[in-house]
Amino acid sequence: MSGESVRGTQGEDRHTYSREESRAIRRRSLRLLGSLLRPFRKLIALTAVVVVVSSALSAIGPSLIAYGIDTALPRVISEGDWVPAVGITIAYLAVGGGGAALLGWYVVLIAKLTQSVMLELRTRIFRHTQRLSLEFHEGYTSGRIISRQTSDLESIQELLGGSLSELINAVLLGVFTLAALCLLDWRSGLVVVSMGVPLALLLWWFIVQSQKGYRATRVVSARLIVQFVETMTGIRAVQAFRREKRNDREFAKVSEDYRVANLRVINLFGVLDPGLILLGNISIALALAWGALRVLDGSLAIGVLLAALLYVRNFFGPLEDVAMFLNSYQAAVAALEKVSGVLEEEPTVEDPAHPVELGSVNGTLKFDNVSFGYDEHTTVLNDCNLKILGGQTVALVGTTGAGKSTLAKLIARFYDPSSGRLLLDGVDLRDLSSTDLHRAIVMVTQEAYLFSGTVAENIALGNPDATAEEIQAAARAVGADEFIMELPDGYDTDVNKRGGRVSAGQRQLISFARAFLANPAVLILDEATASLDLPSERLVQDALQRLLADRTAIIIAHRLSTVAIADRVLVMESGRVVEDGSPQQLISQGGRFSHLYRAWKESLS
Repeated sequence: MSGESVRGTQGEDRHTYSREESRAIRRRSLRLLGSLLRPFRKLIALTAVVVVVSSALSAIGPSLIAYGIDTALPRVISEGDWVPAVGITIAYLAVGGGGAALLGWYVVLIAKLTQSVMLELRTRIFRHTQRLSLEFHEGYTSGRIISRQTSDLESIQELLGGSLSELINAVLLGVFTLAALCLLDWRSGLVVVSMGVPLALLLWWFIVQSQKGYRATRVVSARLIVQFVETMTGIRAVQAFRREKRNDREFAKVSEDYRVANLRVINLFGVLDPGLILLGNISIALALAWGALRVLDGSLAIGVLLAALLYVRNFFGPLEDVAMFLNSYQAAVAALEKVSGVLEEEPTVEDPAHPVELGSVNGTLKFDNVSFGYDEHTTVLNDCNLKILGGQTVALVGTTGAGKSTLAKLIARFYDPSSGRLLLDGVDLRDLSSTDLHRAIVMVTQEAYLFSGTVAENIALGNPDATAEEIQAAARAVGADEFIMELPDGYDTDVNKRGGRVSAGQRQLISFARAFLANPAVLILDEATASLDLPSERLVQDALQRLLADRTAIIIAHRLSTVAIADRVLVMESGRVVEDGSPQQLISQGGRFSHLYRAWKESLS
């Protein structure tokens, strides 16, 4: 998908849809739901049979009571015959017990189905979001992704595991109850049917209004999660720049919006619940009045009247469950729309259908009329023609926004060129499999992210099959072994979340060791020494030279001490290479790089 699609998915969090857009989103959500349920057809069929039989047994009870009062009890009084009474009691217990047992089985089956579906959906979201290109993740905030995996999935699980099962049971019980009532006393059945019009109007009003309300709550809920996650993730910057009070105000505003949105939905229930109770009471009153008149003239037995009243009550009683389902349904539908939107996204950088075998890699890179922009309105690189020979160390310098990191991202194939070709050893990067590409090209960023786990496990990301000796050798090669051995458990030290047990400079050294172990043909260092202080930077200069030896290296750095080890310097300005040569050549020419170099030397003195 294009970047427009990415922005469109995020827009679902705050966009008012046209009718066509709403239909498209609904179809997309139904496709997702169908794909999730399809593998469990047999389990769904068994669950359906169990709940149908259970509901049918539950609907028989009042008819047995009517028979007991009108037939079995008079036999006991007039003839002393207890057989019908005992029989009807046993039948009532058997029907009630059987219905309860089947209902219990139904609860177990629906729980099994729900957990299976949620496992598939949760795994699918995680797997899919990992596969999506960097373009998606740079445009889609982490808070929204977390919202998809947490609150949205919880809403869907609540629907499938609780409210939906209650709805199915309530609807089936209502259908069987109405059918039994009409068979027992069709006139009382007419009372219930006559309440269908106001009942339908009430439920339709609630569905329309709650759909709007729940979409609003999902939007504000996502904003709430985003606000919290981003504040906690950037807590150092928050405290460093004293943003606590401002963040308090912003979070309070979003929390207030969330409270108001939820109150709007709750107010809808303030109309629906009393409305259902009122319609139920009116129906019971009408059935009782009409039935009492017929009992007086002898056309209706007392037992039948009692059974009819029980049926009327049983018909309206489960409607409360329908209301609760509508509550969960609207929340789940809104959540399903968001989740299906993410799952509809396609990677903008995809593996080729028929990849070219790369073989041994020399590391020669060629930009052939490459142009690129992050959107259709902005061009970052324009007709770039550039060749980097295998084994050459090239430094990219220039002002912020000159296009250095964009150039590196294209080489790492985080993005594809808008036009032109980027070749590795004469092969278009778009024709390489992801396995070959990641084996050949590795990028070390300024962030130097460490995952929860041991130091050794983090280094081994560069080569999961590496032995302990190879891991330690990689660490020694970049000068990381000494500080690692001073950690509490050496290479087995748990770095904690995001590398909290090691300093920024030490994290960077671990990332260097990871890259060294990966042994790529092309290595990209994107501001990779920015986290190091001057003593640490001097310490790793030799390690950097060992790291960069015998491979093509692209170094993006503002610190010209790092640039000094380069064979070649490319000075970029407004997406173009404006100077190209060795560091000594460019210094002697008196151009942009020469001015940067003099300014750097003066800063040291």
